[in-house]
Amino acid sequence: MEDEEFTAEGSNHYTDEVYRDKLGKLSQVISEMGTDDSPDGVALLGVAEIENRNVLEDLVKMPALQERNYQIAHIDGKDERGIDVGLLYNPKHFTLKNAASLYVPTETIDTAYGRTRDVLFVTGELLGEIVHVFVNHWPSRRGGEEASRPFRALAASISKQKIDSLVKINLNVKIIVMGDLNDDPVDASVTKILGAKGNVEEVKAGGLYNPWVTLYKKGIGTLAYKDSWNLFDQIMISSGWLDENQNGYFFKEAEIFKRDYMIQKTGKYKGYPKRAYNGKIYAGGYSDHFPTYIVLLKAGRE
Repeated sequence: MEDEEFTAEGSNHYTDEVYRDKLGKLSQVISEMGTDDSPDGVALLGVAEIENRNVLEDLVKMPALQERNYQIAHIDGKDERGIDVGLLYNPKHFTLKNAASLYVPTETIDTAYGRTRDVLFVTGELLGEIVHVFVNHWPSRRGGEEASRPFRALAASISKQKIDSLVKINLNVKIIVMGDLNDDPVDASVTKILGAKGNVEEVKAGGLYNPWVTLYKKGIGTLAYKDSWNLFDQIMISSGWLDENQNGYFFKEAEIFKRDYMIQKTGKYKGYPKRAYNGKIYAGGYSDHFPTYIVLLKAGRE
């Protein structure tokens, strides 16, 4: 399937000027994320809706980011819209060991459903510890939440199978599952298939903790639709991160990153994330999602 919308001649009139402006805005946000906790900002950054590796190479070279020397983990997939997921990592903190794509076989549910994004599975060393990272962008709610639910359940099961194999080897394995899930923290794909718990006390050895449940239940989210907030952009962690008395890094907190300039001030989307496009018109915003991040600490380090 060809996707010509985001070209200069396409319906979105995606010119080089628009492209450069968007890169500048995204790099500004990324450069500020996490800097309240570390001067280096985010060590790992999962990204979605990436057309190709060149886009990521252009992004990390932007003035706001170039001094961090972000490296790229990306594997070209066969999504029908031509978009992928990827991982940016700061080599000062993370050493890449391996990157692989986990295929999500949507045709087993409906042969007419186009290819979706693969799950990017990355293994590396984060400040001395082996860490496994799953970057997801699950199928959208196209056709309605209920009708599209099986496809997200399938995507969740692909990560779960790999997670189970890692946990079988080491109950204390350190895993991070992140991405735009197109589902909320209380939906079955997250709670039933991944088995993620919103209460630390309920997380068993080898299980997943989802720090976003409490925020979601308070009506806080990362994107809005018809004045209702969803929290699709989640980061979940395995039980290996939960013990604060360990020698390695442990989980401290989860944050939705939003600054005043990232919020729409007027019009029908007032209070929403300040989006790049309103329909087919470039509005010069940032994204219709707020990004999220988690903070990890090590004993003796603040």
